[in-house]
Parts: sequence; C-alpha cells; structure tokens
Amino acid sequence: MSAAGNQRKRRRGAAAVLAGVVLTGVAACGGDDTSDEGGKPTADNKPSAPAPLTEPRLRAVSFTDGEKVGIYTASEFTLGAPLGEDYTADPAVCQPLVSLAEGATVHDPAAEVNRQVDVDGEMTGLSVAVQLRSYADGGAAAVLKALGAAGTQCAGGFTEERAIAKAKYLKVEPARTPAFGDEAKAYRFTILDVKGKLKLYEYLTVVRSGSATLSFRAEIIDTKDIGGVPEEVMNAQWEKFRTGRNAAP
Repeated sequence: MSAAGNQRKRRRGAAAVLAGVVLTGVAACGGDDTSDEGGKPTADNKPSAPAPLTEPRLRAVSFTDGEKVGIYTASEFTLGAPLGEDYTADPAVCQPLVSLAEGATVHDPAAEVNRQVDVDGEMTGLSVAVQLRSYADGGAAAVLKALGAAGTQCAGGFTEERAIAKAKYLKVEPARTPAFGDEAKAYRFTILDVKGKLKLYEYLTVVRSGSATLSFRAEIIDTKDIGGVPEEVMNAQWEKFRTGRNAAP
C-alpha cells in the first residue's frame, strides 16, 4: 500500500479510512423556472437561463448514505469534501484534472454534493468519489471546456500539490466516455506514488447535463489498473439524477 494512497483515502472519508443543453439566453427579470431543461420565454421571446439546482435538489438526486449499487455501497464523506482547495496543480492549467471544487476554474459551482462509493468492508479496495455540482450562467459547459483543455495540455504529465505532499502524474490519456448526458470527458491517469517507486492508476469521468455536472473519480490502493470507473456506479447515479432532477424539492 503506497503512502500516497493512504493519505488520499484518509482525506476521502472515514468509511474507507482512506460537474438537456445549457441554455445561456438573456436572463429575464422575474423568471422563476427551476427546470434543468430550459427557461421560460421573456417578453422579447428570448428564454431565460435556468436556475442552477440548489443543494437540496442535488441531495435529492444523489446517492443516499447506505444505498447499494451492485457490490458497492454509497456513503457520505465524514471528513469533508474530497480533493478540496488543498489539492492544486502545477502548471495551473491542469487544475481541473485534480479538482473541480470552488476556485478550480473561473466558474465556481452554485451547489455541490459529495458521495463516496466503495465495497463495504474493503479498506484497500476500489473507491469512487461521486460529486454532483450545479452552475449558473453557462458555467457547466465552460468547466467541461476547461477540463478538455487540461486533458490536452497536460497529457505529458503534471504535479499534484497537496498540503503535505506532492504526486507526479506521469501521463494523462483519454478514456471511454458514457453514452448519457450532453457531453462528457474521461481520462486515465498514471501516477507515481510519493516515494517515486510505484505506478498507480486513477480514472476520472465528468458528465454534463444541462447546468449540472456529475463527476466520478475512481482509484484503488494497488498497482493494478482498474480499467475505468465502474459502469454500474455511473449508470445508477445518472438514472437517479435524470429521473429526479425536475421532481426534486
């Protein structure tokens, strides 16, 4: 087990000891539409931008604590959100590959909900950070654009800087994207552990749906390649989001 893996697992929760098309029309005064699919027409027949999903609405369409997804179990992070502001990148253009938390791009999320999905009882097994975020004023599309730019410009590697350690990303490669959502970016990371000896593998998939993003980061405390974010986890979270976003409180 690597020191890098142990540190990240601890930050990501005690349970494992270890972001319809965005509508960017002119906003209308008095518009009260909360649908994620589009705004109401204004007096000049231009649609208003849809209001971003609030935190209660994101919570209503996210995994719940203890929810089962095949062999996996969802839980809430007990030590705060994973990969927060303490995780940065050098060069800075690579930041979206490390974290999409507040400050990662010029578009901060209006609301955010974080969940962890792993195999219950496996302290060193596969773990997936599932993060739902909503954005105002076309921010979700801009975040996906920034993520794509980072994937291209940082393909040859970069450094992830943490509070007390650094991790060297040796390679950033495109990975298969899911078929759902309006657009998606997916990457496979080859990472050198903090001792500079072992190569570890992580996967990141971010799906945009309207003004919201669904982010999935999968890792394992092992040198084996997990092959990607488990499809059953992504499919289950997408279905819950898709069917519940407009009905959520």
